[in-house]
Amino acid sequence: MYLNVAEIESAITSLHDAYPDTSEIITPPHLTHEDRTTRLLRVGTRQTDEAPGILLLGGIHAREWIPPDALVSLAADLLEAHDLATGLGYGSSTFTAAQITQVVENLNLFFFPCVNPDGRAFSQTTSATWRKNRRPAPAGATGSSCIGVDLNRNFDFLWDHTSKFAPDADVHTSSAPCNPQVYRGPAPASEPETRNVVWALDTYPQIQWMTDVHSAVPVVLHNWGSDQNQSTAPADNFRNPNLDAIRGRPDDGIGEFIPERDLKIAVELAERMNDAVRAVRGVDYGVEAAYGLYPTSGTSDDYAYSRHLTNPAATKVFGYTIECGDSFQPVFSEAEQVIQEVSAALLALALNAQEVTDGA
Repeated sequence: MYLNVAEIESAITSLHDAYPDTSEIITPPHLTHEDRTTRLLRVGTRQTDEAPGILLLGGIHAREWIPPDALVSLAADLLEAHDLATGLGYGSSTFTAAQITQVVENLNLFFFPCVNPDGRAFSQTTSATWRKNRRPAPAGATGSSCIGVDLNRNFDFLWDHTSKFAPDADVHTSSAPCNPQVYRGPAPASEPETRNVVWALDTYPQIQWMTDVHSAVPVVLHNWGSDQNQSTAPADNFRNPNLDAIRGRPDDGIGEFIPERDLKIAVELAERMNDAVRAVRGVDYGVEAAYGLYPTSGTSDDYAYSRHLTNPAATKVFGYTIECGDSFQPVFSEAEQVIQEVSAALLALALNAQEVTDGA
């Protein structure tokens, strides 16, 4: 059975209690609209300022039930395997005891299993297809679809799509509060859940990689999602106002700049994640820039990578989205297989992140 919100929080407590020397509970400052506290579980033997970090997000979209379970499962697997000095196997995707030691003792993994607990609780008890958080409807709006914000359109990256993109760019977001799926919110980072993710990135500058786990396509996505990638025209970027009302169109000769070295890193790590997924049971998720799925704004992965470009003091964070499985709430026997795929992918990221980033 899928974990509910209380069970996710209980699992975080139980894992820390069982493995106090290799884990830490972290509590972001912002309560949700329904006054829930969310928490992260850091897995690693080193202090947060002593090792590079990876931030792992789940449950941003309420109806996607697998990602929170996958993150809890992987945290439990890692802590137990390290404690027992054993390896881990997910189908034919295997990791040795030495590799588990390498991950737990040379990195910090910040597991944030359920970013959007209000939405998950509503999805699991009232409306299974609910996607957004539970921000109250604005004054004068009475429809049930007028509640909530799509948290993965609420980050401060080209958030105002109506002014930042070409009118025909087909950006998958909305400024209409009653849009039932992709309402971006009244302002960038207006939502406490969004601000908790921002807080984690601000508070732990050693984080250099972030993966936001979603379902269901499946695919492994890397930056950018706002436009096609290009590495030849540095001035063509999200900060250039001359591209407002132009960006986002395919094959128009204007794209989002990413340095060639960064693109190489982004693609190689994504491919290694996909290789690990494929080894589990032969399913090929595939790899592409997020724009290949559809143009987006205000997403977590693009926000994470954009931070060092808007603030030179910020850490460069390579942002990924894993769209796992092929349905939001498969029968749990299938969910268990998808959880193995996600676990293998994230372990592959952890094992390869530093080597690929340093070697590019």
